Amino acid sequence: MAVCISVKTLSDQLRQHSVAIISLVVALSSLGYNTWRNEQTEANRNVRSAGIELLLKLGELDEVVFFSYYEQDLERGNPHSGWAYVLTIRDLGDLMNEPAASTSMELFDVWASYSSDMGEDKQAHEIISASIDQLRFDTHQVLAELD
Repeated sequence: MAVCISVKTLSDQLRQHSVAIISLVVALSSLGYNTWRNEQTEANRNVRSAGIELLLKLGELDEVVFFSYYEQDLERGNPHSGWAYVLTIRDLGDLMNEPAASTSMELFDVWASYSSDMGEDKQAHEIISASIDQLRFDTHQVLAELD
């Protein structure tokens, strides 16, 4: 009695299991895309949240600048109280994409240089206001570019 063992070639095995192999490739590529998409969505959510909070803090810093220059109100327009906003803005800027990230650092530098004179010096007030406006514009730009 002779035993006949059939050895299938690799091409025969691929042909026989092609549906399973294709299904495995589709499943793995779908899993990879889904993981990437979830990470991208989370990153965008973080930037969006930081951007909205950044805009709120810019509004509060604007109030300090306006009270200091226009009202000469040293209580509500105190440059020292503005530091809390500027530091928070700088930290939130670290979470943003460019150009808002670098503009937040520029605002920090501008504030350090000009905040003590913003109540009496029109040029200092204008430089600080321009820096705030630029960061506001850049933040809107970053938020608009999110997908």
